[in-house]
Amino acid sequence: MFFEGFALDRVDVGEVTLRVRHGGSGPPVLLLHGHPRTHATWHKVAPLLAERFSVVCPDLRGYGESSKPPTDAEHAPYSKRAMARDLVSLMRALGHTRFTVAGHDRGALVAFRVAMDHPSAVTGLVAMDGLPVVEHLERCDARFAAAWWHWWFFAQTDKPAERVINADPDAWYTATDEHMAPEAWADYQNAIHDPETVHAMLEDYRAGVGIDRRHDEEDRSAGRRVQCPTLVLWSSKDDLEDLYGDPVRIWRDWAGDVRGHAVDSGHHMAEEAPAAVADAITGFLTAG
Repeated sequence: MFFEGFALDRVDVGEVTLRVRHGGSGPPVLLLHGHPRTHATWHKVAPLLAERFSVVCPDLRGYGESSKPPTDAEHAPYSKRAMARDLVSLMRALGHTRFTVAGHDRGALVAFRVAMDHPSAVTGLVAMDGLPVVEHLERCDARFAAAWWHWWFFAQTDKPAERVINADPDAWYTATDEHMAPEAWADYQNAIHDPETVHAMLEDYRAGVGIDRRHDEEDRSAGRRVQCPTLVLWSSKDDLEDLYGDPVRIWRDWAGDVRGHAVDSGHHMAEEAPAAVADAITGFLTAG
């Protein structure tokens, strides 16, 4: 069953209200989705983890059915720092003052910012198919630009991508329901057909190439690093390792205790290889 045993709530975290599913018992684990997904991307992983952990799956601000605040010239309302504040407040509202945070794709950027900005709250970081955004941008070459050209398209404001995407969302977002439960597929479809959600998701990318990069650069200049153990996972059938080499090596510039490995999957590993993802997270959390 879809998120069997999980509660579905809307939690006011101050600046925004987040839609969240939560369930299970034990040490808390916060799971963060990527673009253009919602919390429903975790519908296969979350029940497996809930056998041993308290699992929290929100829609990030701007995504799914969470609030979509007005933006500004710096796109600061969609910065990873703003999202991190939301999530610490969410976890406190659910009774969790310390927790592990795992994020995939854009969610990996948010998870990293939670760990950097709130070290006393984070006991472990899991980064899936992602690096600190400054590492992506500083390694940008012709191969990256060709493979991830959507980063620059999404970031435009003079010729906004919203007009292209909203004209035919199904032509732009070409996912299939092969690995998604009907409820997860419907949630995804609702998101990509909502112009306000599309705009907010693109604001995430606009923040990424500007204010988020600046936050990473400031942390690096100040010598700030992730203080908790870090697990890095990447999809063997995606291009992260092809573009950058060993992701663990890059992450070791940002954290002292880093381990990681590839998952036999395409990009959306939580949907395509849920048992492997759940096993990796469980092993990380229970390692002696």
